[in-house]
Amino acid sequence: MSSFSEKKPDVILLLVTLCLVIVGTAMVYSSSSILAMERYNDGQYFIKKQIIFVFLGLGIMVLLTRFPYYHLRKLAYPGVLLSVFLLGMLLFSPMGVRAAGGARRWLSIFGFSFQVTEMVKVLVVMFLAHFLAKQADHLTEFKRGVMIPLLITSFIIGLIMLEPDFGTSVIVFSIFMLMLYLSGSRILHIAGIAAVFAPVGLWLLVQKDYRMDRLKGFWDPWKDPLHSGFHIIQSLLSFGSGGAFGVGVGDGMQKLFYLPEPHTDFILAVIAEEMGFIGVAVVIFLFTVFIFRGFLISFNAPDLFGTLLAAGLTMIIALEAIINIAGVMGLIPVKGLALPFISYGGTSLIMSLSAVGILLSISSQVGTGTQRRKGTKKF
Repeated sequence: MSSFSEKKPDVILLLVTLCLVIVGTAMVYSSSSILAMERYNDGQYFIKKQIIFVFLGLGIMVLLTRFPYYHLRKLAYPGVLLSVFLLGMLLFSPMGVRAAGGARRWLSIFGFSFQVTEMVKVLVVMFLAHFLAKQADHLTEFKRGVMIPLLITSFIIGLIMLEPDFGTSVIVFSIFMLMLYLSGSRILHIAGIAAVFAPVGLWLLVQKDYRMDRLKGFWDPWKDPLHSGFHIIQSLLSFGSGGAFGVGVGDGMQKLFYLPEPHTDFILAVIAEEMGFIGVAVVIFLFTVFIFRGFLISFNAPDLFGTLLAAGLTMIIALEAIINIAGVMGLIPVKGLALPFISYGGTSLIMSLSAVGILLSISSQVGTGTQRRKGTKKF
């Protein structure tokens, strides 16, 4: 039986996370105060809630840091069942909150609302890490090692698409493919899965007008500046207005009902205007260090479960950050994803900090036996 000993958690990852949270809290207040006054007659409405989310998330992070990560394997199968149950409640019960665009993203239970897919992403990673580690000796066999996680992940992605939420579906699928690769699955199987799902993804992209509008707005936002190109144009104006050092925190103009969702999806554009190129560069640098440390923790994890769990959790943060930053900068079509640790939102912040807690727990464990199974790919 393998055993573990303890060391200090990854301090650099912790410091980077705290820096991102501090920057996020300050910018949520700056970007939301005017909007909060207009909507709720309280300029501190969003920041007061965000501070509660910060302390709750940090508390959970500390608890998970002290919780031995390998015990999370017991939650792998219950986590899948919980994911399906919550997604079912979201889609097929009156508790699912329908947004203005018709999508169901929030589940309201006894007055408490949360975004289901934020939790589902973490639970899916826990399941995949457990199953792939358990079947490590059979991952080169499609039926025994790949088919079951493929079917379960595909079913969950299907439920997410019913919301609909194309972006989260792509993130979950990408994480699944990465974890298959790291676990030692055959490249032929991975390529075959990609070849099957790529046309499906393309079909889903073109069948909805609003997705095509986002794509058209990306290619030529000035062709329809008041509709498909409006978001990205306002975001680019924020970047152009900020210059090298910004106009000063709190002094930005684009958040005054020009920039859509300045405290959530487009908070980086507010940072660009108020803190300039330097502010954006610092944020990108912090995320780069976070991603590097996350994969380093995965590389040094004492067992295959820890390797896959750390890689999957790091990928959640990495993909969300990359997609948000690239979209706000006009490098890819805009997708409504929060910027981890920085955007306003309780579920996203709490689950991101929970992921950090698990990463810190993994980094604090050292294997004292032959932990890693044969076939694991090491970055």
